[in-house]
Amino acid sequence: MKNELPRRKFLKVAALTGAGVAFFPEKGLSDSWEPPLVACQQYTWFSYFRRAGMDWGKDMDASLNALTSAGFKGYEPSFSDASEVDALNTGLSKKKIWAKSMYVNSTLHEKVHVDESITSALDIAGKAKKMGVEIVVTNPSPIQWGKPLDKDDVQLEIQAKALNELGGELRKMGMKLAYHNHDMEMRQSAREFHHMMVGTDPQNVHLCLDAHWIYRGAGNSQTALFDIIKLYADRVVEIHIRQSVDGIWSEVFGEGDIDYHRLADEFNSRNMKPHLVLEQAVEDGTPYTRSAEEALSASLNHVYRVFDL
Repeated sequence: MKNELPRRKFLKVAALTGAGVAFFPEKGLSDSWEPPLVACQQYTWFSYFRRAGMDWGKDMDASLNALTSAGFKGYEPSFSDASEVDALNTGLSKKKIWAKSMYVNSTLHEKVHVDESITSALDIAGKAKKMGVEIVVTNPSPIQWGKPLDKDDVQLEIQAKALNELGGELRKMGMKLAYHNHDMEMRQSAREFHHMMVGTDPQNVHLCLDAHWIYRGAGNSQTALFDIIKLYADRVVEIHIRQSVDGIWSEVFGEGDIDYHRLADEFNSRNMKPHLVLEQAVEDGTPYTRSAEEALSASLNHVYRVFDL
Protein backbone atom coordinates (compact mmCIF):
# COMPACT_ATOMS: atom_id res chain seq x y z
CA MET A 1 0.00 0.00 0.00
CA LYS A 2 2.84 2.35 -0.86
CA ASN A 3 3.87 2.76 2.77
CA GLU A 4 0.55 4.24 3.87
CA LEU A 5 0.09 3.83 7.60
CA PRO A 6 -3.01 1.63 7.87
CA ARG A 7 -5.95 3.61 9.19
CA ARG A 8 -6.47 1.25 12.11
CA LYS A 9 -2.88 1.73 13.28
CA PHE A 10 -3.39 5.46 12.84
CA LEU A 11 -6.48 5.29 15.04
CA LYS A 12 -4.44 3.73 17.82
CA VAL A 13 -1.87 6.52 17.89
CA ALA A 14 -3.66 9.62 16.65
CA ALA A 15 -5.54 11.88 19.05
CA LEU A 16 -9.17 12.17 18.09
CA THR A 17 -10.10 15.80 17.78
CA GLY A 18 -12.79 18.07 16.44
CA ALA A 19 -12.10 20.50 13.66
CA GLY A 20 -13.28 24.07 13.26
CA VAL A 21 -12.48 26.26 10.34
CA ALA A 22 -13.30 29.48 8.56
CA PHE A 23 -12.95 29.67 4.79
CA PHE A 24 -11.37 32.76 3.31
CA PRO A 25 -13.27 33.39 0.06
CA GLU A 26 -11.66 34.56 -3.11
CA LYS A 27 -12.14 38.17 -4.14
CA GLY A 28 -15.48 39.10 -5.62
CA LEU A 29 -17.53 37.06 -3.16
CA SER A 30 -19.75 38.73 -0.60
CA ASP A 31 -19.08 38.70 3.12
CA SER A 32 -22.13 36.48 3.55
CA TRP A 33 -20.73 33.76 1.27
CA GLU A 34 -20.72 30.31 2.84
CA PRO A 35 -18.43 27.52 1.59
CA PRO A 36 -19.97 24.42 0.02
CA LEU A 37 -20.26 21.23 2.03
CA VAL A 38 -16.82 19.71 1.56
CA ALA A 39 -15.24 17.89 4.49
CA CYS A 40 -11.68 16.78 5.18
CA GLN A 41 -10.86 13.33 6.51
CA GLN A 42 -9.00 13.07 9.81
CA TYR A 43 -6.37 10.78 8.29
CA THR A 44 -5.36 13.54 5.87
CA TRP A 45 -4.21 15.77 8.70
CA PHE A 46 -2.47 12.93 10.50
CA SER A 47 -0.56 12.16 7.30
CA TYR A 48 0.64 15.70 6.67
CA PHE A 49 1.45 16.35 10.31
CA ARG A 50 3.45 13.13 10.54
CA ARG A 51 5.47 14.21 7.51
CA ALA A 52 6.37 17.44 9.33
CA GLY A 53 7.40 15.54 12.47
CA MET A 54 4.28 16.61 14.37
CA ASP A 55 1.54 14.66 16.11
CA TRP A 56 -1.98 15.50 14.99
CA GLY A 57 -4.06 16.45 18.03
CA LYS A 58 -1.19 16.52 20.52
CA ASP A 59 -1.64 20.29 20.71
CA MET A 60 -5.37 20.71 20.22
CA ASP A 61 -5.31 24.43 19.54
CA ALA A 62 -2.52 24.13 16.99
CA SER A 63 -4.33 21.32 15.19
CA LEU A 64 -7.58 23.24 15.05
CA ASN A 65 -5.78 26.36 13.90
CA ALA A 66 -4.30 24.38 11.01
CA LEU A 67 -7.76 23.23 9.98
CA THR A 68 -9.09 26.75 10.28
CA SER A 69 -6.38 28.29 8.16
CA ALA A 70 -6.84 25.67 5.43
CA GLY A 71 -10.46 26.67 5.00
CA PHE A 72 -12.57 23.66 5.94
CA LYS A 73 -15.98 23.91 7.54
CA GLY A 74 -16.57 20.17 7.53
CA TYR A 75 -14.71 17.24 9.02
CA GLU A 76 -14.88 13.45 8.80
CA PRO A 77 -13.62 11.96 12.08
CA SER A 78 -12.46 8.40 12.64
CA PHE A 79 -13.56 6.56 15.77
CA SER A 80 -12.42 3.39 17.51
CA ASP A 81 -14.75 3.60 20.50
CA ALA A 82 -17.94 5.38 21.52
CA SER A 83 -16.12 7.03 24.42
CA GLU A 84 -14.24 9.22 21.92
CA VAL A 85 -17.34 10.87 20.47
CA ASP A 86 -18.22 13.29 23.28
CA ALA A 87 -14.72 14.79 23.42
CA LEU A 88 -14.78 15.39 19.69
CA ASN A 89 -18.26 16.86 19.80
CA THR A 90 -17.06 19.44 22.31
CA GLY A 91 -14.40 20.58 19.85
CA LEU A 92 -16.80 20.63 16.93
CA SER A 93 -19.39 22.65 18.83
CA LYS A 94 -16.82 25.17 19.97
CA LYS A 95 -15.65 25.75 16.42
CA LYS A 96 -19.12 25.53 14.83
CA ILE A 97 -18.04 22.69 12.56
CA TRP A 98 -20.32 20.07 11.07
CA ALA A 99 -19.58 16.37 10.67
CA LYS A 100 -21.92 14.71 8.20
CA SER A 101 -19.97 11.46 8.10
CA MET A 102 -17.57 9.40 10.17
CA TYR A 103 -15.27 6.41 9.72
CA VAL A 104 -15.42 3.38 12.03
CA ASN A 105 -13.48 0.14 12.23
CA SER A 106 -15.05 -3.26 11.70
CA THR A 107 -13.94 -6.90 11.51
CA LEU A 108 -16.72 -8.81 9.78
CA HIS A 109 -15.21 -11.81 7.99
CA GLU A 110 -14.96 -14.05 11.07
CA LYS A 111 -18.09 -14.99 13.03
CA VAL A 112 -16.27 -14.65 16.34
CA HIS A 113 -15.79 -10.91 15.76
CA VAL A 114 -19.04 -9.98 14.01
CA ASP A 115 -21.29 -9.29 17.00
CA GLU A 116 -18.64 -7.24 18.79
CA SER A 117 -17.90 -5.17 15.67
CA ILE A 118 -21.55 -4.47 14.92
CA THR A 119 -22.30 -3.53 18.53
CA SER A 120 -19.30 -1.19 18.66
CA ALA A 121 -20.22 0.51 15.39
CA LEU A 122 -23.83 0.99 16.50
CA ASP A 123 -22.76 2.40 19.87
CA ILE A 124 -20.51 4.92 18.13
CA ALA A 125 -23.19 5.77 15.60
CA GLY A 126 -25.79 6.35 18.30
CA LYS A 127 -23.63 9.02 19.90
CA ALA A 128 -22.39 10.47 16.63
CA LYS A 129 -25.92 10.95 15.30
CA LYS A 130 -26.47 13.52 18.04
CA MET A 131 -23.67 15.64 16.54
CA GLY A 132 -25.19 15.49 13.08
CA VAL A 133 -23.53 12.44 11.54
CA GLU A 134 -25.68 10.83 8.82
CA ILE A 135 -23.22 8.53 7.02
CA VAL A 136 -21.20 5.77 8.69
CA VAL A 137 -18.22 4.72 6.57
CA THR A 138 -16.57 1.39 7.26
CA ASN A 139 -13.85 -0.65 5.57
CA PRO A 140 -14.03 -4.22 6.90
CA SER A 141 -10.54 -5.19 7.98
CA PRO A 142 -8.37 -7.51 5.87
CA ILE A 143 -7.05 -10.81 7.18
CA GLN A 144 -3.74 -9.06 7.88
CA TRP A 145 -2.61 -5.57 6.98
CA GLY A 146 0.33 -5.42 4.60
CA LYS A 147 0.14 -9.02 3.40
CA PRO A 148 -1.59 -10.32 0.23
CA LEU A 149 -3.96 -12.67 2.02
CA ASP A 150 -7.34 -13.01 0.33
CA LYS A 151 -10.59 -13.89 2.06
CA ASP A 152 -12.13 -17.15 0.88
CA ASP A 153 -15.74 -17.60 -0.21
CA VAL A 154 -16.95 -18.51 3.26
CA GLN A 155 -15.38 -15.39 4.75
CA LEU A 156 -16.82 -13.20 2.00
CA GLU A 157 -20.30 -14.59 2.62
CA ILE A 158 -19.98 -14.00 6.37
CA GLN A 159 -18.72 -10.46 5.80
CA ALA A 160 -21.47 -9.51 3.34
CA LYS A 161 -24.16 -10.83 5.68
CA ALA A 162 -22.69 -8.90 8.62
CA LEU A 163 -22.29 -5.74 6.55
CA ASN A 164 -25.93 -5.99 5.49
CA GLU A 165 -27.00 -6.50 9.10
CA LEU A 166 -25.04 -3.45 10.25
CA GLY A 167 -26.50 -1.38 7.44
CA GLY A 168 -30.00 -2.50 8.28
CA GLU A 169 -29.60 -1.47 11.92
CA LEU A 170 -28.18 1.92 10.93
CA ARG A 171 -31.05 2.39 8.51
CA LYS A 172 -33.49 1.92 11.40
CA MET A 173 -31.62 4.74 13.15
CA GLY A 174 -32.05 7.02 10.15
CA MET A 175 -28.40 6.71 9.11
CA LYS A 176 -26.64 5.27 6.06
CA LEU A 177 -23.84 2.72 5.96
CA ALA A 178 -21.23 3.36 3.26
CA TYR A 179 -18.88 0.51 2.32
CA HIS A 180 -15.28 1.65 1.75
CA ASN A 181 -12.34 -0.23 0.26
CA HIS A 182 -8.58 0.02 -0.03
CA ASP A 183 -6.49 -1.66 -2.73
CA MET A 184 -6.54 -5.24 -1.39
CA GLU A 185 -10.26 -5.64 -2.04
CA MET A 186 -9.51 -5.18 -5.75
CA ARG A 187 -7.34 -8.30 -5.95
CA GLN A 188 -8.57 -11.53 -7.56
CA SER A 189 -10.92 -9.84 -10.02
CA ALA A 190 -12.10 -7.53 -7.21
CA ARG A 191 -14.13 -10.41 -5.80
CA GLU A 192 -14.31 -8.93 -2.30
CA PHE A 193 -15.35 -5.49 -3.52
CA HIS A 194 -18.02 -6.80 -5.89
CA HIS A 195 -19.49 -9.25 -3.39
CA MET A 196 -19.93 -6.48 -0.82
CA MET A 197 -22.07 -4.77 -3.45
CA VAL A 198 -24.02 -7.62 -5.07
CA GLY A 199 -24.24 -9.64 -1.85
CA THR A 200 -25.98 -6.89 0.13
CA ASP A 201 -29.26 -4.98 -0.02
CA PRO A 202 -28.75 -1.58 -1.74
CA GLN A 203 -31.09 -0.04 0.83
CA ASN A 204 -28.82 -1.20 3.65
CA VAL A 205 -25.34 -0.87 2.14
CA HIS A 206 -24.29 2.18 0.15
CA LEU A 207 -20.86 2.99 -1.27
CA CYS A 208 -18.17 5.42 -0.26
CA LEU A 209 -16.35 5.69 -3.58
CA ASP A 210 -12.67 5.95 -2.76
CA ALA A 211 -11.58 6.78 -6.29
CA HIS A 212 -7.84 6.44 -5.84
CA TRP A 213 -7.85 3.16 -3.92
CA ILE A 214 -10.00 1.66 -6.68
CA TYR A 215 -7.64 3.12 -9.29
CA ARG A 216 -4.52 1.83 -7.54
CA GLY A 217 -6.01 -1.52 -6.60
CA ALA A 218 -6.89 -2.13 -10.25
CA GLY A 219 -3.29 -1.55 -11.33
CA ASN A 220 -3.63 2.21 -11.89
CA SER A 221 -6.62 1.81 -14.17
CA GLN A 222 -9.10 4.59 -14.85
CA THR A 223 -11.04 2.15 -17.00
CA ALA A 224 -11.70 -0.02 -13.95
CA LEU A 225 -12.63 3.02 -11.85
CA PHE A 226 -15.20 4.30 -14.32
CA ASP A 227 -16.57 0.81 -14.91
CA ILE A 228 -17.26 0.58 -11.18
CA ILE A 229 -18.97 3.96 -11.28
CA LYS A 230 -21.19 2.72 -14.12
CA LEU A 231 -22.04 -0.41 -12.16
CA TYR A 232 -22.67 1.12 -8.76
CA ALA A 233 -23.18 4.88 -9.16
CA ASP A 234 -26.68 4.70 -7.75
CA ARG A 235 -25.26 3.40 -4.45
CA VAL A 236 -22.64 6.13 -3.99
CA VAL A 237 -23.42 8.47 -1.09
CA GLU A 238 -19.88 9.74 -0.51
CA ILE A 239 -16.65 10.24 -2.47
CA HIS A 240 -13.16 10.20 -0.95
CA ILE A 241 -10.99 12.48 -3.06
CA ARG A 242 -7.26 11.85 -3.59
CA GLN A 243 -4.94 12.39 -6.55
CA SER A 244 -1.61 11.05 -7.73
CA VAL A 245 0.90 11.99 -10.41
CA ASP A 246 2.70 9.11 -12.14
CA GLY A 247 1.34 6.75 -9.49
CA ILE A 248 2.56 8.71 -6.45
CA TRP A 249 0.16 10.65 -4.24
CA SER A 250 0.49 14.34 -5.05
CA GLU A 251 1.13 16.96 -2.41
CA VAL A 252 -1.88 18.95 -3.60
CA PHE A 253 -5.12 17.67 -5.08
CA GLY A 254 -4.97 18.92 -8.65
CA GLU A 255 -4.69 17.55 -12.16
CA GLY A 256 -3.10 14.10 -12.27
CA ASP A 257 -3.65 10.43 -12.94
CA ILE A 258 -7.39 10.44 -12.31
CA ASP A 259 -9.69 12.59 -14.42
CA TYR A 260 -11.84 14.06 -11.65
CA HIS A 261 -13.58 16.36 -14.12
CA ARG A 262 -14.96 13.25 -15.82
CA LEU A 263 -15.80 11.75 -12.44
CA ALA A 264 -17.74 14.87 -11.46
CA ASP A 265 -19.56 14.80 -14.79
CA GLU A 266 -20.59 11.17 -14.21
CA PHE A 267 -22.50 12.19 -11.09
CA ASN A 268 -23.75 15.51 -12.43
CA SER A 269 -25.26 13.68 -15.40
CA ARG A 270 -27.20 11.54 -12.93
CA ASN A 271 -28.26 14.57 -10.86
CA MET A 272 -26.41 13.05 -7.89
CA LYS A 273 -24.63 15.05 -5.21
CA PRO A 274 -22.59 12.64 -3.07
CA HIS A 275 -20.97 13.95 0.08
CA LEU A 276 -17.45 15.10 -0.83
CA VAL A 277 -14.55 14.35 1.52
CA LEU A 278 -10.99 15.37 0.70
CA GLU A 279 -8.59 12.61 1.72
CA GLN A 280 -5.41 13.74 0.05
CA ALA A 281 -2.37 12.21 1.78
CA VAL A 282 1.38 11.86 1.43
CA GLU A 283 3.57 8.79 0.96
CA ASP A 284 7.13 7.92 -0.05
CA GLY A 285 7.93 10.03 -3.11
CA THR A 286 5.34 12.74 -2.52
CA PRO A 287 6.94 16.18 -3.05
CA TYR A 288 7.44 18.28 0.08
CA THR A 289 7.16 21.94 -0.88
CA ARG A 290 4.27 23.25 1.22
CA SER A 291 2.95 23.14 4.74
CA ALA A 292 -0.14 21.06 5.45
CA GLU A 293 -2.28 24.19 5.59
CA GLU A 294 -0.98 25.50 2.26
CA ALA A 295 -1.31 22.16 0.48
CA LEU A 296 -4.81 21.42 1.73
CA SER A 297 -6.09 24.94 1.17
CA ALA A 298 -4.98 24.70 -2.47
CA SER A 299 -6.52 21.22 -2.64
CA LEU A 300 -9.86 22.48 -1.34
CA ASN A 301 -9.95 25.25 -3.93
CA HIS A 302 -9.35 22.69 -6.68
CA VAL A 303 -12.22 20.56 -5.35
CA TYR A 304 -14.46 23.61 -5.72
CA ARG A 305 -13.36 24.11 -9.31
CA VAL A 306 -13.61 20.46 -10.38
CA PHE A 307 -17.02 19.85 -8.82
CA ASP A 308 -18.29 23.31 -9.82
CA LEU A 309 -19.20 24.29 -6.27
